[in-house]
Amino acid sequence: MSVPTATLATFKVPTVVNEPMKSYAPGSPERTALQTALKELRAQVPLDIPCIVNGQEVRTGIVEKQVMPHEHKTILCNYHNADEALVTKAIDGALAAKEHWENTPFSDRAAIFLKAADLVSTKYRYKVMAATMLGQGKTAWQAEIDAAAEMADFWRFGVKFAEELYGVQPPQNSAGTWNRTEYRPLEGFVFAVSPFNFTAIGGNLAGAPVLMGNVCVWKPAPAATYAAYVTYEILREAGLPAGVIQFIPGPAPEVVGQALKHPEFAALHFTGSTHVFRKLWKDIGNNIDNYKSYPRIVGETGGKNFHMAHKTASVNSVVQNTIRSAFEYQGQKCSACSRAYFPDNLWPEIKAGLLKAHSRIEVGSVEDFKHFAGPVITKPSFDKVKGYIDWAKSDSESEIIAGGTYDDSKGYFIQPTIIVTTNPKSRTMTEEIFGPVVTIYVYKAEEYEKTLDLVANSSAYALTGSLFSQDRYATILGANKLRHAAGNFYINDKCTGAVVGQQPFGGGRASGTNDKAGSAAILSRFVSPRSIKESFLDLEDFIYPSNLA
Repeated sequence: MSVPTATLATFKVPTVVNEPMKSYAPGSPERTALQTALKELRAQVPLDIPCIVNGQEVRTGIVEKQVMPHEHKTILCNYHNADEALVTKAIDGALAAKEHWENTPFSDRAAIFLKAADLVSTKYRYKVMAATMLGQGKTAWQAEIDAAAEMADFWRFGVKFAEELYGVQPPQNSAGTWNRTEYRPLEGFVFAVSPFNFTAIGGNLAGAPVLMGNVCVWKPAPAATYAAYVTYEILREAGLPAGVIQFIPGPAPEVVGQALKHPEFAALHFTGSTHVFRKLWKDIGNNIDNYKSYPRIVGETGGKNFHMAHKTASVNSVVQNTIRSAFEYQGQKCSACSRAYFPDNLWPEIKAGLLKAHSRIEVGSVEDFKHFAGPVITKPSFDKVKGYIDWAKSDSESEIIAGGTYDDSKGYFIQPTIIVTTNPKSRTMTEEIFGPVVTIYVYKAEEYEKTLDLVANSSAYALTGSLFSQDRYATILGANKLRHAAGNFYINDKCTGAVVGQQPFGGGRASGTNDKAGSAAILSRFVSPRSIKESFLDLEDFIYPSNLA
């Protein structure tokens, strides 16, 4: 019989606020510190990154390379892929660690994640940012809002939201009884598959279920392996016990296949492409008879996000927000603006503003802080985006008014590209590109309502969208018409930049399950509530009063 854990107080977690972001302005101490971290990382490459199973480094000898996308001849790290035997060992090890972790009091689990958040915002801030910049092609600002601020926010607010979730209890108790609810972790293990484009997402995909008492097998994206490894280092230093998260880079078919066919597979926590997510969902369905429980499927996938302007919109706001949303991080955000609908009465001014703003965009190495944009992530990504640009050049209904050039001789660089089309259902208006390309359709200002219907119904995705308007009735109409077109909807703001604790993130349709990362809702997906009723009085007789003669 195990010894019960004493509960000696009801703890309250510290007040949580969003991590303040540093500016990295010329001469600032943070710019100097980050430049130093970049130089230090440069001096260490290529790094050798192992799998981490049961807390032990494992080098399988099945080595792949992660290159710097802005300088693709330079290898950032060689990482070891998990083989079939190691995946099995990782799953078995996670399940072996489960009992102790599940029984660890919430206050102790919370303390680990609060410490990890403090580590990422202080000791590890510039290391994880440098890893994200060199490995994933992010500029200093994009790395700051991702790997430093959002990572800390996910972990701190996760603790706050978990506390709130645990506090949701039955409101009524019959005489002589006490009703209560506990939020058990799932039976089995959670399988997390994280993307290349946000280091913080990796920290949350593995971290959120683990905070709730689950164990996790984590497969990071190949193009984000090193930053993911640093994230694991932070959690380990914060006190995460061995085996609770198993870090297993590896080929997707083998690793994913083994995880999804295991009887103890309990949940998928995924961010990536719609195509892959649908394939995984089908695989889970085909294995449904093998599982102990019905697995939870949580996924955030693609987007074809929009900016819609009313005839009263502020031109400068439309211009500045569209440039940022479309071209920050080279359009490689699932929330990036990829299609825009502008009224003809404002189009001449908007066009002039876009061209002027576009002329100020500098593209190049992320190590030179003057560059607003860097490279796309890989050669396949470069080729895909290049293909869309080449298609637009040949399409009679499309005109490239800015950008349209590319060069992969040193890095995977594509000039931010603005396309204007006369066909609102052209390829670049409807297909996800995931690169620095935005397509604009100019509509007749008097056809606002009709165009809202077009925006709402011309995409399979429903992740983010923005409406620019200074007319409140037009804004209300737009918000209503676009209700199901975006899970994150912005008014007079860009469609990127959701902040944990402020705009919970996620969308519907082909964009995912809309479980809202950065809120208590997503944590609820990784628990299985148990209702408990305790009676204090003995039942005197089984007969009901209605049974009496």
